[in-house]
Amino acid sequence: MRFKCKLAQTDTVSYKNNSAPKTSKLTGFQIQRLVRAYHRCRMRWCPSSSLHLLRCVRFRSCTRRGRTTLPLWIRTIWAYMRLLVQSLYFSSLTDSDVVFDSVFEPVFWTVDYVTRWFGAVFVCLVVILTSSILAICYLILMPMVFTTYSVPWIAWHVCYGHWNIVMIVFHYYKATKTSPGYPPTEKNDSPFVAVCKKCIIPKPARTHHCGICNRCILKMDHHCPWLNNCVGHLNHRYFFSFCVALSIGCVYCSISGRNLFLDAYNAIETNYQTAAPPYTFKDKMVHKSIIYMWVLTSTVAVALGSLTLWHAVLISRGETSIEKHVNSKETKRMANRGRVYRNPFNYGRLNNWKIFLGVEKTSHWLTRVLLPSGHPPHGDGLKWDAFPVKKDLIPV
Repeated sequence: MRFKCKLAQTDTVSYKNNSAPKTSKLTGFQIQRLVRAYHRCRMRWCPSSSLHLLRCVRFRSCTRRGRTTLPLWIRTIWAYMRLLVQSLYFSSLTDSDVVFDSVFEPVFWTVDYVTRWFGAVFVCLVVILTSSILAICYLILMPMVFTTYSVPWIAWHVCYGHWNIVMIVFHYYKATKTSPGYPPTEKNDSPFVAVCKKCIIPKPARTHHCGICNRCILKMDHHCPWLNNCVGHLNHRYFFSFCVALSIGCVYCSISGRNLFLDAYNAIETNYQTAAPPYTFKDKMVHKSIIYMWVLTSTVAVALGSLTLWHAVLISRGETSIEKHVNSKETKRMANRGRVYRNPFNYGRLNNWKIFLGVEKTSHWLTRVLLPSGHPPHGDGLKWDAFPVKKDLIPV
């Protein structure tokens, strides 16, 4: 049996000469009539009432689902992950590098966090290893030198060894304690090329953000965990001089102690054909100390020497470790367009070394390069002369 709902008819609205519409007033009898018709419609089984029932059931089921939702912290993490995924295709400028950085952001954050807190451990490790080598040199090797070498060789080893120690200690201390240089946070008239997305401050040329230090660094090269500090404009020379002095010192110990190492190794090596000579505990400790010194210095000479040569090549080109990757990408990009990219901060090999070492006259090669010197670097790190010139910037 089919039932039809009666619809209440309202008074028509009259319009006069396109004037504004006027709402009609309902009497009490008409209101009661509309209410009764509404109730009769709800009491009957009609499509509209069934739809109304389904809507009520759906609304109640939705409210029940809301009561059994996941915890807030899970919903927060899920919303953040959805935002990360949506950010990958939000901008038309998104490329593979942006996707890679977004996917591996937790890994980068973990590495930065560990490096930040273990920086002091790395510094202590450098001090302990260097001190152990010095102790072996003074307690074991120096007495051998004085008893077996001639006077000229003794003078050479004493003078060169102490000069090398002074260079290592001085430059490591300055590289660790000297600020790498930070861009100003207040408003100023210094030129800038971009705005840091994390610091929200203007970034001058050659400035990059360090995730471990959590701030921008002037002429940033890299963050060195062995220094527990960034290598930037103000301490780049100290870092490179430390690497050079330590590499030369390790090569010196490795070459001069080669015969001692072979003798010590043959002394403690077990030979099954003949009985081992009766070495005392002191003799065994001396042999093991010499082997430890030679193995450590040889390993550091190869590893740190390679790193030092790489930085020397970068300095000759007038670029940092970060700028090496940036310039390589720009070179490929410009080559695809049929153009040649030129590093705007490459002033020529000799000029690059003069600017880096702060050599302004001939005597500075001795006083500022071969001897410890705390002179400031060339420029303030905020302004750089772009595009190379043929003439010497610092004539020497």
